[in-house]
Amino acid sequence: MKEEDADWLIYHIIAKEPSISVEGMVTASGLDPCVVDASLQRLEKYLLIERTEGTLRVLNFGEALVRCQIKYSKDLPYTIENGVIKQRKT
Repeated sequence: MKEEDADWLIYHIIAKEPSISVEGMVTASGLDPCVVDASLQRLEKYLLIERTEGTLRVLNFGEALVRCQIKYSKDLPYTIENGVIKQRKT
């Protein structure tokens, strides 16, 4: 299976659930745990999902937009750390 296909499958499984564990994702997808982990890393990098305390969830449009802005706009006076908006350290 190509990486894009695995990412698409995993994203849609996560989107169907309010939150799902990584173990649940492996079971639901039927993919190798290494493939699931690599896909989750890509989806996090692209700001599409969030992994917190062992669960996965899809970021809504607003969350993804704000995180993208914070990640790529270094002149903003704030940042997000562990889900908390904080003043950026200078």
